[in-house]
Amino acid sequence: MNFSLSQMPDRNRKPRTDGITMVMDKGLSINEVHNFLSVALPHVDIVKLGFGTSFVTPNLREKIEVYQSYDIPVYFGGTLFEAFLVRNQFEDYIRVCEDYNINYMEVSDGSVTIPHAEKCGYIEKLTQYGTVLSEVGSKDAAHIIPPYKWIELMRAELEAGATYVIAEARESGNVGIYRGSGEVREGLVQEILTQIPGEKILWEAPQKAQQLYFLELLGCNANLGNIAPSEVIAMEAMRVGLRGDTFELYLNKETLR
Repeated sequence: MNFSLSQMPDRNRKPRTDGITMVMDKGLSINEVHNFLSVALPHVDIVKLGFGTSFVTPNLREKIEVYQSYDIPVYFGGTLFEAFLVRNQFEDYIRVCEDYNINYMEVSDGSVTIPHAEKCGYIEKLTQYGTVLSEVGSKDAAHIIPPYKWIELMRAELEAGATYVIAEARESGNVGIYRGSGEVREGLVQEILTQIPGEKILWEAPQKAQQLYFLELLGCNANLGNIAPSEVIAMEAMRVGLRGDTFELYLNKETLR
């Protein structure tokens, strides 16, 4: 950090396995990637090329290589995986990942229906090629999954080989673990945490109020995803109590003026 402050939380440093920040890139240019990482590099752990944007992004290979040159793992959004799968092109998906030197892969079923045993089979197969993140939850706001089912699905996907399970929220933060208003389904989250280790869950939290909820619940090393590039620095400040919302979280008031 740039200067010393007492009473700061014990923030995990890179390379870290929990307290990770996953950034969603929905179409940054190559120059914008360089500019973004010139400021945010210490605070970015993984970058997701959102949904199916990789298919239409110009100079994709060069862009991926820029992230990789900074030792930032980058991966294709789960929607792209589903787009290959629904067209019976799973093996093509593997070849594309290999061609672009992508060794993080997301397995999701938010847009297509996949029998869960089959989904776990894809997770198991992809672990041969790299790190797998599996997403649980539907992108359909009308499809409400009860807490026991979230737990059952997450546990099975971790057992199949997923390194993290992602709690679905979309880039807007209004489905899955959130209500349509963006409010956290607190009972669901807290019930999940009774059975699934928090360090194995990546909570999609694109909205500030959602990020604040998980930081207050789990501390500065909560795993948070779908963070906009422009919000990384502000969120890191919030993680360590240097934003108004979290200012008093780590202070021992008896020692202060």
